[in-house]
Amino acid sequence: MNDHSKNAAGAAETMIRHEPGVPVIKNINWPGMRALYRKEVRRFMKVQLQTVWAPALTTLLFLIIFLLALGGEGRMLSLKGQQVHFADFIAPGLIIMGMINACFANSSFSLLVGKIQGTLVDYLMPPISVGEMLFALVASSVTRAVMVGFALWLAMALWPSVHVTPVHFWAILWFGLLGCSFIAFLGVLTSIWAEKFDHAAAVTNFVIGPFALLSGTFYSIDRLPPLFQAISHANPFFYIISGFRYGFVSAADTNVMVGSAVILTLNIVVGCATYGLLRRGWKLKA
Repeated sequence: MNDHSKNAAGAAETMIRHEPGVPVIKNINWPGMRALYRKEVRRFMKVQLQTVWAPALTTLLFLIIFLLALGGEGRMLSLKGQQVHFADFIAPGLIIMGMINACFANSSFSLLVGKIQGTLVDYLMPPISVGEMLFALVASSVTRAVMVGFALWLAMALWPSVHVTPVHFWAILWFGLLGCSFIAFLGVLTSIWAEKFDHAAAVTNFVIGPFALLSGTFYSIDRLPPLFQAISHANPFFYIISGFRYGFVSAADTNVMVGSAVILTLNIVVGCATYGLLRRGWKLKA
């Protein structure tokens, strides 16, 4: 055997390191997960005017309406005995509400558009596990939410009568990231269940929108009758918004530790349910 043949045989032996059926990737497929994450981020960044800046501008209009058109600029609001400027009260709620809407819109799109366009195989065939695919989808949605939230925070920080200086940075990170993760899981669940865009739009209009608007974004629940206070406490969005607001004004409608436990529990429950449905391939595989 000449030197050329020996080199070719050595190269072939180096390339074939595993028998057929033996998994090559035994742990986490970091390159594959990173590739899917980057693909999802690039998808919404290609139309960032629609996916990032438009939602931020729309949410900012709520602030302008409440402060200027409705004369709320000089109002004070009592939050658990603490006097807070109305502008400082609604600004954090609007930020996290914009993040929630953007996060759900992103996570409810990927698998659904794959079903409609016939490209779902691009998510199911690559050598990544169910957990890795779910993590990439959720992480990309949270990334979009963070971008929208930062754009809103920057715009509100430049507004003369609004103060959005972080006070408890841990609360902003905890409720912001966990809250958006919970919404991202709901979005992936929706994209698994939905068969057309109307289904996803129905969840947005009849679940996400009302829950976000009726969660204390524009008012303190202390002003509500006892029945409606109980209904508000049954709304998971209430704990996200209240805890996120605590990071800016050091006051909340409910106990922050209770809210933290509720959001963490919801993430575990909904995350496990989403993982289970993805693993079964419900409405995804023939």
